[in-house]
Amino acid sequence: MPVLNPMDAPAIRWGILGAGTIADRFARAVSQWTSSSIHAVGARSKRGAQSFADTHAIPTAYEGYHDLVADSEIDAVYVATPHSFHADHAILAIKAGKPVLVEKPLTHTSASAHALVAAAREQGVFAMEAMKTRHLPHVAAIHDLIDNGEIGDIVYIQADHSQCLTHVPRLLDPTLAGGALLDLGVYPVSFVVDFLGLPTKVTARGRLTDRGVDAHSTALLEYPNAHAVMTTSFTGYGENRATIVGTEGHISIDGYFFNATSFRVHRRDGASWTFDGSPPNGLQYEAAEVARCLAAGECESARMPLDESIAIVELLDSIRQQIGVIYPHEPTSSAIHNSFQQSSKGITS
Repeated sequence: MPVLNPMDAPAIRWGILGAGTIADRFARAVSQWTSSSIHAVGARSKRGAQSFADTHAIPTAYEGYHDLVADSEIDAVYVATPHSFHADHAILAIKAGKPVLVEKPLTHTSASAHALVAAAREQGVFAMEAMKTRHLPHVAAIHDLIDNGEIGDIVYIQADHSQCLTHVPRLLDPTLAGGALLDLGVYPVSFVVDFLGLPTKVTARGRLTDRGVDAHSTALLEYPNAHAVMTTSFTGYGENRATIVGTEGHISIDGYFFNATSFRVHRRDGASWTFDGSPPNGLQYEAAEVARCLAAGECESARMPLDESIAIVELLDSIRQQIGVIYPHEPTSSAIHNSFQQSSKGITS
């Protein structure tokens, strides 16, 4: 699974919808490690947009988002607003004919994920979830190792994403789809699905805050011949590692496994080696994937297909249902659970 140099991807002009922390990281990645540029940014206030534009030497700053998506100089829009706004803001851009890269998770509920994908397909517009891990060098190298039988058949995967982020107000707010699972836990969930596909059974436990979002949770994902355990927390600081165990060996991925990082391979026959894959930032790889797809006339990425993004949101819905997190204005918990059960036949590893 080759990973191309992001600098070699075609140059496109980005518009950034939202001006928060992740938008800042994306702007730095595009500007420093791709051939593309940031043409415009839109934020809730003109002041916020202009401040972001000044920081990143962006030519145009918009108050609000309608003028941003209507800008004819923009080739693609990166949606970087809170989870609960992903669908509305992505669809706004899609209806304006703009390809979108939507920050993970694709949306905060499966109903909104289906709506976003339906809009993109109806308009014939490119859309992709910004799950950066899918595009990183160390993940591509791990796929190659597994495909070549270096650790045999996968027996189980363990992955954790735990950071102490109680100081971040949106993570505490149910109206913004707060909680650990969608912000942090989506990484281990997507990582497991990347290597094993959708599970046949999910069992989840967690603890909620006094405002009804998940502080931490654990999910057991079961497969016919394997299982996976994912853990996540925004109240505790963990190692953020992942391990893939096979019949002939295992792969230990260094801390912050979801960022560009290194791993070690240990085989049952005693052989071992290390892969060093720690380029800066990492968001440049997902930006480059969008540029390449647009140049090829594709409406979605083979590495992060839309149906898989929908299935991951449905899996997150099922985990939330079991631990008791229901966001305002979404279906009942039984409807959420049934949505995942219906889709769990779809993806294979």
